Amino acid sequence: MTKAAGQQTVIRVEGVFDAEAAERLASDLASADGETVKVDLTSVRELHDFGIGMLARALSGRRGVAVSGLCQHQLRLLRYFGIDAGPDSSPVELL
Repeated sequence: MTKAAGQQTVIRVEGVFDAEAAERLASDLASADGETVKVDLTSVRELHDFGIGMLARALSGRRGVAVSGLCQHQLRLLRYFGIDAGPDSSPVELL
């Protein structure tokens, strides 16, 4: 987790986004409570559906988070979990 200018927290995830990575991300999101957060998944080479379910749980009820790097399948899964993914071409933003 890195802090960018303007007090926005950026969480970059690389490699495989599995249950373990999703737990770390959920912990990072919880520790950034009250801050504007950007989750960058663009460097993830393998994204497990179970990780998306855990991400949805971490995002549930949270505002001020933008998630980038998801494909249509993952955006659809987030919608199934009740996370409004906005227009299909834009990143998930919970503002």
